Amino acid sequence: SECDVLTRLKVKAQWRRAYSHGHNREDFAQAIWRALFAQVPDSRTLFKRVHGHDTTSPEFQAHALRVLAGFDIAISTLDQPDALKAELDHLEKQHEGRHIPDNYFDAFKTALLHVLPAQLGRCWDKDAWSACFDHIAHGIKG
Repeated sequence: SECDVLTRLKVKAQWRRAYSHGHNREDFAQAIWRALFAQVPDSRTLFKRVHGHDTTSPEFQAHALRVLAGFDIAISTLDQPDALKAELDHLEKQHEGRHIPDNYFDAFKTALLHVLPAQLGRCWDKDAWSACFDHIAHGIKG
């Protein structure tokens, strides 16, 4: 499956529903990060500054929401190639020098693909999400 124009529109629509707002958004972020840390516990060391050892700390919750806000911009611009490229270039620069192993990106994808169906129910399209996540991750990794 590829992240073509129709797939991008589907992912955008599903993201709007899953990303939600308020406490639901916080719970969604919490679920993603807990699923990521369950897969790669060592990844918590990347988040020492924001208290990654405690996903309920205000510092980590704020960080988790900031990460999803960047991801939200990438998803929201999937059908706007120039804007998407600009966002992915920005995110690449933010991740530069942090030496994030590829398996951490893979774990984030697995976590996201685990949590999304709970948010979206039977409307969720795993192949679409997998393809578009890979497109975004590739842009961030450079």
